[in-house]
Amino acid sequence: MTSYERELEVLGPWSLATSRAFWEGFTPAALPAQSALDADQLHTVFRVEADWSRAEATLSQHGSRARITVTGDGDLDAAAAQVGRLMSLDVDARGWPDVAGRDPVIADAQSRLPGLRPCGFHSPYEAAAWSVLSQRIRIVQAARLREDMISRHGDAGAFPAPQMLRTQDLDLPGRKAEYLRAVAETALDGVLDTAVLRSADPDQAVHAVQQIKGLGPFAAELVVLRGANTPDVLPRHERRLKAEITERYGPDRSLDEVSAAWRPYRTWVAVHLRALSGQRTQEISGPAAPTG
Repeated sequence: MTSYERELEVLGPWSLATSRAFWEGFTPAALPAQSALDADQLHTVFRVEADWSRAEATLSQHGSRARITVTGDGDLDAAAAQVGRLMSLDVDARGWPDVAGRDPVIADAQSRLPGLRPCGFHSPYEAAAWSVLSQRIRIVQAARLREDMISRHGDAGAFPAPQMLRTQDLDLPGRKAEYLRAVAETALDGVLDTAVLRSADPDQAVHAVQQIKGLGPFAAELVVLRGANTPDVLPRHERRLKAEITERYGPDRSLDEVSAAWRPYRTWVAVHLRALSGQRTQEISGPAAPTG
């Protein structure tokens, strides 16, 4: 096992602390709570898209620079780049404050979540797998299924590689095993490659993902927006986002109307609004129970 380190300049606002706090509550791929001694770092384990090897990564912030250290036996250069993508560090966000100047709702969101960069799934493959696992069951149940799959078929904390899912007899409810095999086959065929999805027209990318057996419109959007972490796509099938638009902008404003001011960070705005919605829910109902 070898190690590789990369430093990169992050363009625009960024706070690792804010982003890590967001990811720690991101149930589909939540990070375990980390000790106060590690407050200035983020640790994660994942599958490297380039070769489906297992890698461990540590991310730290040094002013406007990010230091990414990855350890594993596969393509570590690709692994480091993958960490940058899933934390949105590859996005030029120097224009992000301008969105606040055009939209007071987003100005409030940015002040409440200073330096937040949307943290996605480790890959479109894992986002697609989560979409299958979470169908027709509660989020906490899906999270337990995911943890069980990692324990049974994964590799020291990493989600099972697609070649593993394709061949294993998975003990899962309904047609989830069948759908996961379809996701695995598609990932191995390159359809779920991050670079492919991000370079395509967003509507075409969503349409391509929706051809995978078991994935509907909402799941396909999740794969493109949060799996590939594409920064400027407007969610069309996110009911809670639409509810937040009504709450923040009023019942007479449509998503298309208000989102005109969000370009080229429409995905980022959607994540911020969802995060604010979660904060408001906790303020009303009290702290949420741990998700695992």
